Amino acid sequence: MTLIAGRYRLLDALAEGAAGIVWRARDEALGREVAVKEVHAPPGTPGAEERLLYARVEREARAARAITDPGVAEVYDVAVEHGRPWIVMELVRGLTLAETLEAGGPLPDREAARVALGVLRALRAAREAGVPYHGPGPDRVLLANDGRVVVTGVATGTWAPDAPPPGPEEDLRSLGALLGGMVADPPAGPLAPVVAGLADRDADVRAGAVRELERVAGSGERSRGSAPGAGAPERGPVRPERREHDGPDGVRGGRTEGRSGTGGRRGPRKGAVIAAGVAGLLVIVGALVWQAVRDEGPGAGPGGGGASSTAPAVPGAAGTGAEVGEPAATPRS
Repeated sequence: MTLIAGRYRLLDALAEGAAGIVWRARDEALGREVAVKEVHAPPGTPGAEERLLYARVEREARAARAITDPGVAEVYDVAVEHGRPWIVMELVRGLTLAETLEAGGPLPDREAARVALGVLRALRAAREAGVPYHGPGPDRVLLANDGRVVVTGVATGTWAPDAPPPGPEEDLRSLGALLGGMVADPPAGPLAPVVAGLADRDADVRAGAVRELERVAGSGERSRGSAPGAGAPERGPVRPERREHDGPDGVRGGRTEGRSGTGGRRGPRKGAVIAAGVAGLLVIVGALVWQAVRDEGPGAGPGGGGASSTAPAVPGAAGTGAEVGEPAATPRS
């Protein structure tokens, strides 16, 4: 297998076009898989123009190494082999937006807004790095398996050298066209004002369209006729904390209000203590009355065993077979 720069071993082709081939490769030095873009000049390009093209691509790829936005595949290295630049990039796994739309049809408005914002962030990051990107199509937007929206081709020269670099307005116009191709009803759907606003000549209108895009991506679709921000839960007054705890004697499930600095509510506990005291006093009074009654004469109260006696008052008389204080006899067979 071909080894590029003595380090990157080409494994198989992932995509091929007029501008070159993207390979799945292995970085033998770090032991990881990467994507390697082999750049080809269009057929019939004169030698001098070909060299200028390769120099420009190499320069832009090196500039793209400064991009840290997750919406742009990270550029790891730029190697020159056989007189052509080979761009070593992060290998991002997923489906292109074109493949996703073909398989499942238009995206829900919220998802379409999320994808559009991801593309916009990538375009802005590329512009800040000095490599403006022209016209991202659905085949150059990757919906990664890790949830990212990744614009591909930023580091590989995507606009003609004789054309002026696209400006911020062009970024928004191309974004509006991309967004219109993602939704079910671009002319009249909920995102129709955004699609139109992104292409408007007025900077304030374009800025408002971006803000609406952010709102839809962040809070979901808004029903027609509702006010902006409707549906957000209102915050009520903060209530004292309620929590489960172990009550007296380990009884589970008592609930208590958050304690205050005054010690909380103690009324019910005082009532319980008073009730217990009154009950104890009644027990003592009852015991004294019982003692007085018992002392009035034999047989007038409970027996010595603490149970009512069934023996007759006359000693030796027949009874239950047991004298007072003696255990009952068990019959023998």
